[in-house]
Amino acid sequence: MPLFQEAIERLEASDLKMTERRVKMLELMYKENRYMSAKEVKEILEEDYPGISPDTIYRNLHSFSNLDILEETELEGEKVFRSNCGVEEHHHHFICTNCGFSKELSICPLTFYQDEVEDVQITSHRFELLGLCQDCLKERKNQ
Repeated sequence: MPLFQEAIERLEASDLKMTERRVKMLELMYKENRYMSAKEVKEILEEDYPGISPDTIYRNLHSFSNLDILEETELEGEKVFRSNCGVEEHHHHFICTNCGFSKELSICPLTFYQDEVEDVQITSHRFELLGLCQDCLKERKNQ
């Protein structure tokens, strides 16, 4: 799990204290390798850490995102997080809105739209395709 090891090394190099809970949280995120909400993370971690605070989980997920250990986005008004996919160059994702699966996209549509907004400086952008993955589509058809 080379990406997980890189995440641990980043955590060790940061100002954040290395704790068992933080390591467990990262293990979960890298094992699942999909977008997850803080609530979902809490439900899983509660088995080992009964009474773990949702605020603690959210703060840690956000801190990991700031350290580029996790990626974050917003789905239906809720922040969701996933392990860093390891693609260093600029990229975008398809995200399954049912299970959180994501897939890197090889193109960036900004080059197409850049000519549409003359005389401005674009400092950031976000592009995600949202829908249902192949597994979730099959599951829906079988219901």
